[in-house]
Amino acid sequence: MAKKYYITTPIYYPSGNWHIGHCYTTVICDALARFHKMKGEEVFFLTGTDEHGQKVEKEAAKRGITPRAFIDPLVAELKDMWRLLDVEYDRFLRTTDPDHVACVQHIYQKLYESGDIYKAEYEGYYCTPCEAFWTETQLKEGKCPDCGREVTLQKEESYFFRLSKYAPRLLRLYEEKPDFLRPRSRVNEMVNNFLKAGLSDLSVSRTTVKWGIPLPFDPKHTAYVWIDALSNYVSALGYGTKDDSLYRKFYPADLHMVGKEIVRFHAIIWPAILMALGEPLPEHIYGHGWLLIGGEKLSKSKENARPELTDPYALVKRYGADAVRYYLLREIPFGSDGEYTTERFLLRINADLSNDLGNLVSRTQAMIVQNFGALPPRGAEEGPDGDLIAMCEGLYARVDAAMGALNAPDALAEIFAVIDRANKYIDETTPWLLAKDPQKRARLGAVLYNLAEAVRICCELLRPFLPAATEKILKSFGCTAPTEPVFGVSKEGTPVEKLPPVFPRIDVKKELLEVEALCKNAQKAVPAPEKSTPAPQNAPEKKPEIAFEDFQKLELKVGEVVACEKVKKSEKLLHETVKIGDALRSVVSGIAKYYTPEEMVGKKVVVVTNLKPVKLCGVLSEGMILCAEDGEGNLSLVSPERLVASGATVR
Repeated sequence: MAKKYYITTPIYYPSGNWHIGHCYTTVICDALARFHKMKGEEVFFLTGTDEHGQKVEKEAAKRGITPRAFIDPLVAELKDMWRLLDVEYDRFLRTTDPDHVACVQHIYQKLYESGDIYKAEYEGYYCTPCEAFWTETQLKEGKCPDCGREVTLQKEESYFFRLSKYAPRLLRLYEEKPDFLRPRSRVNEMVNNFLKAGLSDLSVSRTTVKWGIPLPFDPKHTAYVWIDALSNYVSALGYGTKDDSLYRKFYPADLHMVGKEIVRFHAIIWPAILMALGEPLPEHIYGHGWLLIGGEKLSKSKENARPELTDPYALVKRYGADAVRYYLLREIPFGSDGEYTTERFLLRINADLSNDLGNLVSRTQAMIVQNFGALPPRGAEEGPDGDLIAMCEGLYARVDAAMGALNAPDALAEIFAVIDRANKYIDETTPWLLAKDPQKRARLGAVLYNLAEAVRICCELLRPFLPAATEKILKSFGCTAPTEPVFGVSKEGTPVEKLPPVFPRIDVKKELLEVEALCKNAQKAVPAPEKSTPAPQNAPEKKPEIAFEDFQKLELKVGEVVACEKVKKSEKLLHETVKIGDALRSVVSGIAKYYTPEEMVGKKVVVVTNLKPVKLCGVLSEGMILCAEDGEGNLSLVSPERLVASGATVR
């Protein structure tokens, strides 16, 4: 019977502001899933989206739309990003999926009936971005200890999970199974900061948040988003349903891969819930580090994630999916934080992919095609052959050991050590000189066969990491299906074709200048620092005359402001969501001095709707609201004299 392997990423809140750091966990899990499939194991790889809770409810309300209408396009965008990066999951679960909703309700009902959930009143500090509750002693300088943002004191009726009841069992778990959570530093944090400090019972329902899963025994309460989210690991497999065959086949999970900031939920709360349900615990949880820029976590909220530098769509378009995947899997020490810079990214591509792998493939193919037209026969070993062959034959075991330890960087280092040895082997055997001597043709064939086998074995083991490039390279060596990573498998006469460079070398200095220019061009869309309003002039500025045809180019529509907020980085800008007909449009206006966000909501305005969209202080503006200005610099909105429908044309 084939072994099984069940691996999960945490499900993502689909913010829409994606950067390369968001890709890290999923790319790692994809490589692990592909590697286990390559080993012949049955694999189930799960990822998805966390769609309920206060964050989604608030963001949708700001835009005057339903939470589902807000979330759907963001989910589609996330799926596009995974396709772009060649991520092959077995299920993409949305917490709004009906089977997930039913499973969460089943879990709550079971915990309620067993007495592990009870009703009381909750009072504590809540961080909306992290969707986490904290006690006053856990706060850092009065703020969320995870993200450093403001928390709110909340008091409401709530159902509680008896988390404290399971503290002794959790402590025993960490004592008896030290590799349950890795790396070891995460264990020390969980044991010392949480378990030994004492666990409080956990509030697991809300009455003030409507966008959530109603509790089956009390529908005015909705499920706490973290219980909702964590339950995806079993709901995806049919837990609690008539057909739970996938659950019985794949659970317990072999690996929950998570970022270090959410280890507490996965390593304390989730095991306790499974204990209460009487279900087995996952085999392993791994809390990896962060991708840093300038020593800080890559984060849109900190504005260190410049789209020109870190947007995965831009990076893949410019350098290819395999280059992005390789950097994430090779450069970042697993379990620790890793520093990202554009220069390090480019240097890594050049050094490993262009110089080492690319040159080996190109030189080997060129010499085979030029001298034999197809793969030559394997010859007798001599000189440095034995060293290269021995490295190739032991490579699978070394890569398997590294991947078993969840160390993708070490696995790649082992593969590229063989690639480096093969390049050195070319210099040692000088095939270009052998080609000049007809009497050494057999030796030339043996050298080229050895090189072709080294390329094949390395590329077979690189498939989980660089799926697109390795597929292309292996096909050019006549491998139309996966082959065993064992030396000597390839047959004489196998067709070989010369490929153009798979990873063209990058001029790093030139590329850095071009990226810098992209950043500067993007900054031009951001307004300059605000200046004080100039004193009114006696005579208004004279504008040049325009033809009637020029005026006809303007598209003016009546709109209704359905939501409005201040732009954080500006004192004079407001961000309005304007309903024009059936469509919603984002507009930024410099009127904060004259109108509050509350005053703007509900107003009918005239909007120039065919202006080219632009970002102002990071916020998209898709038009302009018309205002009148008097001689003293005061502004007044231009509105229809009588009530007209939103979307009406202004002539």
